[in-house]
Amino acid sequence: MMDSEAHKKRSPIITSSKQEIATHNTDVGGIKPYMCGCGAAVSNVAFTYPIQKVLFRQQLYGIKARDAMLQVRRDGFQNLYRGSLPPLMLKTASLALMFGVYEDLTCFLRKYIRTPQFAAHTMAALLAGTTEAIFTPLERVQTLLQDQKNHDKFANTYQVFKALKCYGVGEYYRGLIPILLRNGLSNVLFFGLRGPIKEQLPAVTTRSGHVATDFICGGLLGAMLGVLSFPINVVKIRMQSEIGGEFQSFPKVFKIIWLERDRKLTNLFRGAHLNYHRTIISWGIINASYEFLLKVI
Repeated sequence: MMDSEAHKKRSPIITSSKQEIATHNTDVGGIKPYMCGCGAAVSNVAFTYPIQKVLFRQQLYGIKARDAMLQVRRDGFQNLYRGSLPPLMLKTASLALMFGVYEDLTCFLRKYIRTPQFAAHTMAALLAGTTEAIFTPLERVQTLLQDQKNHDKFANTYQVFKALKCYGVGEYYRGLIPILLRNGLSNVLFFGLRGPIKEQLPAVTTRSGHVATDFICGGLLGAMLGVLSFPINVVKIRMQSEIGGEFQSFPKVFKIIWLERDRKLTNLFRGAHLNYHRTIISWGIINASYEFLLKVI
């Protein structure tokens, strides 16, 4: 009798914890995921942009972290957030679509097409990643503004957009293929693994506890995705740093970079360690912010 009463007293806490964890597997449609994605993006860019700028220089020039940091330091504080408007716009729009489209498509596939849960989540993640690619022009502009060789050419986002206009619409979408590859891979793994990873973490019952576990979960996923997609981003940045001229294929650009860096994998992954730490923070903030806003809005 005493064991039964004790079980009844404990069960609400256990149920509450499991319900919180299960939010990853619950379809949330409507405008809410879009709003939460926007909020997560603003938090993320504010904290991680300076780190991203150093990483960008390493990816573009294949230099060491110290040299990249010295470059950014010489640029001065006034240029620290130079080019931050495109990523802010990009992250706000892309994360809104990433979470919103994913949730809407998951609901649609499971409700109207009766797709199995695993297939529905995978298809929704791929399609959400493809939808995000419409914002490729913002990544293109960000790349050109962050490159120090363009500091005297372009003062702001508008000037870059105006300069690219002369080359036609296709110039805005230079680097589209690596972006599609990166988005598809990242979305499938992120949405597929964040629930299972959180279930392996210690059970918590407080709001602050859930924020912490969501941050850890997002950080672990971000670190993994950052390493897997790093070579893709190196190729993407090289492709997008050019203005005009031939549109080279993904394999051709990869081969050029591979030869330039002496056919060494370590040289291809220059900046990966900084990217590793950046993605831990970045995706930790994104996941924790999104889940927090999902509960309070």
